[in-house]
Amino acid sequence: MAMYSLIYFVPLLWMALSALKSNEEIALNPLSLPTTWDFGVFAEAFTAGSLGKYAINSAIVTGTCTSAVLLFGSMAAFAFTRLQFKFSKQLMALITLGLILPLQSYFIAQNALFDTLGIKDTRMALILPYTAMGLPLAIWLFRAYIQNLPKELFEAARVDGAGDLRVYQSILLPMLKPGIATVAVFTVLSAWNEFLLALVYIQNDDLKTIPTGLLTFSTRYSTNYHLLFAALTIVTVPMIIVYVIFNRKVIEGLTEGAVK
Repeated sequence: MAMYSLIYFVPLLWMALSALKSNEEIALNPLSLPTTWDFGVFAEAFTAGSLGKYAINSAIVTGTCTSAVLLFGSMAAFAFTRLQFKFSKQLMALITLGLILPLQSYFIAQNALFDTLGIKDTRMALILPYTAMGLPLAIWLFRAYIQNLPKELFEAARVDGAGDLRVYQSILLPMLKPGIATVAVFTVLSAWNEFLLALVYIQNDDLKTIPTGLLTFSTRYSTNYHLLFAALTIVTVPMIIVYVIFNRKVIEGLTEGAVK
């Protein structure tokens, strides 16, 4: 596992160290350590590339769609597992298509719909599809987690007079924390790194997210490789931190119910 981890760790380390080198050092000695350790290059890249603006846009879009996925995904999973209603199996099968169909299969229809709604070049053009793409996996993970919770807890709440909303708020959500952490991490990583939709739907530079902002940065500073590596390091580190913080919760959420 340590050897396997190096496949991913070494390129990240090389990227961060290359940010501290000059362009000449990168070209002549790409695998050597920097001769100087000037961390000011990160501040320079952050300012020159307007990364703060792009990071704020990414944070708004990612935070909004993650909140929506957690709310609607947990509510839908609760309905599918603990409520009886018509066409539940058919609806679940329809949601499953979201896990199967690639983005390219419905991109043209989605593009036409957004033209009709007039929401292109707005944050909603990213929030809506990111939420829709995150919901199928969220519902499946939440549903699997809820199915392994004791039914007696919900039945006891019903006996005490709790309605659906009260059961959801007071019984389910406190027990769903590992699952929430798992879904949140997957959704954040997916939305933060998504490139295709952000490139097609957002042309206004003030609304661009990190992936498309980096494309602009790399075009503008194509010869300043140390600035480019510094910018890449800046936008990569937050996602690593998020996963490290929630790593235990993610594992708990994925393995919950694996052993009876």
